[in-house]
Amino acid sequence: MASFDGEEVLMETEGSMESARDAFGKALSRVRAGTANPSQLDGVRVEAYGTQMKLREVATVAKADARLLIVKPFDANTISAVEKAIMNAGLGLNPSSDGVVLRVPIPHLTEERRKDLVKEVRRAGEDAKVALRKARRSANDAFKKAEKDKEISEDELKSALDKIQELTDAFSKQVDDSLGKKEAEIMDD
Repeated sequence: MASFDGEEVLMETEGSMESARDAFGKALSRVRAGTANPSQLDGVRVEAYGTQMKLREVATVAKADARLLIVKPFDANTISAVEKAIMNAGLGLNPSSDGVVLRVPIPHLTEERRKDLVKEVRRAGEDAKVALRKARRSANDAFKKAEKDKEISEDELKSALDKIQELTDAFSKQVDDSLGKKEAEIMDD
């Protein structure tokens, strides 16, 4: 039987928590706060060359100004597929084509839409915190089992549980900080 490696458990826990935080950051970047940001189109999938492809695999996306994105397909034959994909992505965007590039105006947000977006980011924040708590619980269980099996002492268990809680608190604060900034950005527009 392999001996218990507390450092490895802590590293895995930290890795899980980083993944949860990073996934939350990506979710936030896709939420449109009223200004143009090329990452808003990261989730768009285009039917091109007989397969589903990410938008960035078939086109460049650039910010023209605060309220306009420019999408330039690498192949002019895919422009209508790209336009259709953006319209059908559920982002509330309506691109216009000149046959070479797509102009994607970013409309002003209504008060109701702002409130919906705040709910959406809060839900994503709660999902991230659930993932953090799950990682904490898993690590705590591993250390408690090791203590029960006499692989670590009671003092080592207490120390490990404290470290795990510190990690959880630090990552929770990062999620809360990002959430607060995004809510302010949404309501500020």
